[in-house]
Amino acid sequence: MPYPRFAFVLCLLISLSLPACNLLNPPVVVKDEVPAGTLTGIASYYGEEFHGRKTASGEVFDKDKLTAAHKTLPFQTQVEVTNLKNGKKVSVRINDRMPKTSKREIDLSEEAARRLGMLQDGVVRVSLRVLK
Repeated sequence: MPYPRFAFVLCLLISLSLPACNLLNPPVVVKDEVPAGTLTGIASYYGEEFHGRKTASGEVFDKDKLTAAHKTLPFQTQVEVTNLKNGKKVSVRINDRMPKTSKREIDLSEEAARRLGMLQDGVVRVSLRVLK
């Protein structure tokens, strides 16, 4: 009767090794946390061609509102954006997503870009400070 003993040992080994498989692919934890401090990077803007379309949050994009897209900040996060070229500031609400591969830090609505004085340049260096 070696077969039942072999089956028992095999089942025992398999059951003991299964928890180790979980270590190879640990679960991804998505935190709904907002980073503290200031980020610096490149900002661009989007306007007329996206006006009236749905954003990633489900909200309809309005180029005349003070909104923005970001790669990771939670929707509804308020961010103060400062144009490092001229010192102008604007507070925007995150309501859209950017591609994770984007080299830019934030994509602003046309109105936010207007208030920052960046419509002519198109892209500018900015700092971001999370407000809430």
